[in-house]
Amino acid sequence: MESPVIQLLVLAGIAVFLILRLKSVLGTREGFEKPIAPPAERPSKRPEFEVIEGGPDQDITDYVPEGSAQAEDLAAMKKVEPSFQVRDFVQGARGAYEMILMAFERGELDDIQPYLAPDVFDSFVTAVAHREDQGLTIEADFIGVRETTLTDTSYDSVTGEAQITMRFVAEMTSAVRNSAGEIVEGDPKAIKRQKDTWVFGRTMGSSDPNWFLVATDA
Repeated sequence: MESPVIQLLVLAGIAVFLILRLKSVLGTREGFEKPIAPPAERPSKRPEFEVIEGGPDQDITDYVPEGSAQAEDLAAMKKVEPSFQVRDFVQGARGAYEMILMAFERGELDDIQPYLAPDVFDSFVTAVAHREDQGLTIEADFIGVRETTLTDTSYDSVTGEAQITMRFVAEMTSAVRNSAGEIVEGDPKAIKRQKDTWVFGRTMGSSDPNWFLVATDA
């Protein structure tokens, strides 16, 4: 009967032989062998937006319909002046509306003259002077702008003259007092809704970045 030690040595030799044969068959991965495909990535729940060259300009389509005459005007303005952003203009117009409106109500026109076209400034001066001749003053408080809408545009590619029409809906309190301090119109505690349509103009590509109020239509 063979010794147990000899049997163990025989079995170990067989195991080593099988391991070497298995390795020669499987080999190692190198060269141009096809790599193991990575596990499929789980789709992201957050959509990724890709900017497509030549696609619609969201800075424009956020305010006017794509393909409209207004969209074409705004695109032409941006072509002449690439730094022009409709979003920034709308925000600036909103701030200018409050500043100009309240300056007019209080009769403080000197501060807003740089933002008004000459004929608009003259009409404001005439209105305030007429009010003062009657001994009237306005007590007003601005609550806030509730709606800001870009309603129309125009652009002359020859002169570079651009106009953008904005419609504002604001809330404010207003009361008119006579020379004796008596209220003759309005209520200083009642909030009223103010609706205005204003036109801002500017020469695109000019060194002056300011837009001017060129027309009002309350």
